[in-house]
Amino acid sequence: MQHFNLVKHRLGDAYRNAVSAVTSTSSESKFVEAGTLTPEEFVEAGDQLTFKFPTWRWESGDPKKQVNYLPQDRQFLITRNVPCRDRVRALDSALEQSKTDDEWLLPPESSSGSAGSEEIRDVDDLAAGSGDAARSKPAEKGLVFDAEDDFLAAPSSGGYGKASSAPVAAAQPSSGLPDFSELDAELQEDDCPAEAAPAFGGGTDYIVAEAPDAHIVKMRTYDLSITYDKYYQTPRLWLFGYSEAGDPLTPEEVYEDVLSDYVSKTVTVDPHPLTGTPTVSIHPCKHAQVMKKVVQDWIEQGLTPRPDLALFVFLKFISSVVPTINYDFTMEIEF
Repeated sequence: MQHFNLVKHRLGDAYRNAVSAVTSTSSESKFVEAGTLTPEEFVEAGDQLTFKFPTWRWESGDPKKQVNYLPQDRQFLITRNVPCRDRVRALDSALEQSKTDDEWLLPPESSSGSAGSEEIRDVDDLAAGSGDAARSKPAEKGLVFDAEDDFLAAPSSGGYGKASSAPVAAAQPSSGLPDFSELDAELQEDDCPAEAAPAFGGGTDYIVAEAPDAHIVKMRTYDLSITYDKYYQTPRLWLFGYSEAGDPLTPEEVYEDVLSDYVSKTVTVDPHPLTGTPTVSIHPCKHAQVMKKVVQDWIEQGLTPRPDLALFVFLKFISSVVPTINYDFTMEIEF
């Protein structure tokens, strides 16, 4: 079935390219009637996008592949290094959580121990019983601090906020306070590491420095570009991805970041019209229908449709196809 869809797509592309080659572009706007854009409206919308979001910029592309109905320096739009941390399947697993009666999401129950079946107590009950529970339970290993007994009681002399310069003394067994002498000694050793370690260049020990990128989260990135499709008279989005190591992704790997309902249907691999590089793209056959619906909603709200805002709307509904590619499309559209 997938092979049949691919052959059908190739034949359709050949037909559309032949039609586009023999037809001229129209300067008559049909944005309201059909949701399409003229080349001039596409350029205006691109200028608006690059103004609002400077990460997007115009590119001229390969001079041999440029089209005459767009300015030479405004052939297509591109934004680079867009992060994509998670795969689409991570969203599916997140939705497998259970829900309460109030539509709250709960994580799956733990399979180890009895923690998963433990009754969830109310916050007020926890606050009310915390004092008694702390006093009634047996002593545990290590230091157990009781804020009311150890820190909030008024000192016998000297008043509050007065620091002592003497070192911390060991507490008497009858005082009820924890013994801080060992802790104080350990802290003094931490404050003077030079005494414990040999001088630089001496001995047999080595100084190991932490890798400079140890805390950097590596993730996939994408170069997103938007071209004007002459046949459909709409924008078209192209995806070129890179792995965590910076290597180009295969089409199958790019499909991992696309909702499965769209793979091999509206998302295909085609030569980029301005670079010639095989690139994954979202087919524009349904874009005008979606844009027309948005325009109708604007009119019903008493708003005047603006073609220069078309790319903002375009990127908003494209995000439902590639939900984990985190390009910035969150903005209020001003009329």
